[in-house]
Amino acid sequence: MDAALRIGIIGLDTSHVTAFTKLLNDPSDANHVPGGRVIAAYPGGSADFPLSIGRVGGFKQELREQYGVSIMETPEAVAESVDALLLESADGRVHLEQFRAIAPYGKPVFIDKPLALSSREAYEIAELAQQYDIPVMSASALRYSEGLVSALAEADGAITGVDAFGPMHLEPTQPGYYWYGIHTSELLYRVMGAGCREVTVSANDDFDVITGVWQDGRIGTVRGSRRPGQSFGATLHTGGGPRLIDVSKDSRPFYASLLVEVMKMFRTGEPGIPLTETLEIIRFLEGANESRATGRRVLL
Repeated sequence: MDAALRIGIIGLDTSHVTAFTKLLNDPSDANHVPGGRVIAAYPGGSADFPLSIGRVGGFKQELREQYGVSIMETPEAVAESVDALLLESADGRVHLEQFRAIAPYGKPVFIDKPLALSSREAYEIAELAQQYDIPVMSASALRYSEGLVSALAEADGAITGVDAFGPMHLEPTQPGYYWYGIHTSELLYRVMGAGCREVTVSANDDFDVITGVWQDGRIGTVRGSRRPGQSFGATLHTGGGPRLIDVSKDSRPFYASLLVEVMKMFRTGEPGIPLTETLEIIRFLEGANESRATGRRVLL
């Protein structure tokens, strides 16, 4: 287990792939994450999604020429040649299909957020992971913000609620809140944990507010903005009063903090986030989309 893990990437249509590869493959990087090296990748890309297909060529070239990554014809070829996998496709619609292709190889997999674009597909991914006994983890890097982690440690569990906020851009190919709502929802769930029973949404052209009520009566909200200049953050409500956290002030890149946790999972086989919580987050977003469309409270 002391040898560096051989890591493969599925989907080269997001800047996450170059960020992760640099952090792993470049020991001179100030935030280098040791223990693995990206050696193989499958490009992917969705033709009807400009932010996907339009970026594949550049990222493929950078990985091949700058980091010596082998570009392969299929996800299966990548899975066969590595010890662990980063499923990075920006288009959540293809995650289930790509996971189906690599699951039989029995390698641990990190699936970049969102896990899927419906609870049905999310549960199928979970069933495949169980069938092939594969550790699976999915998360937004914001979950591991230094400011958030520090605030949670200082709060010592005495948190009555949280108001998470951030950009809420919409992308037609990624229904409703799955595109940017996943980030703020991950902040929400990092604080609140699983157990949301219902969601309601208020929305207009510029803003969306998702209100979740937990089984124990706590209330958490997500406030999303489509106006320019909105940063990510959260206000924690504790017995000692509210505490504002601006995650943009972290000294360490979010991706580096996330990658440390991913490498732990690759090494130990134990994801730092229960997959059941990730499944609930997908259902939370699904319920919020339904509430936004109908104006009604949605039970989860």
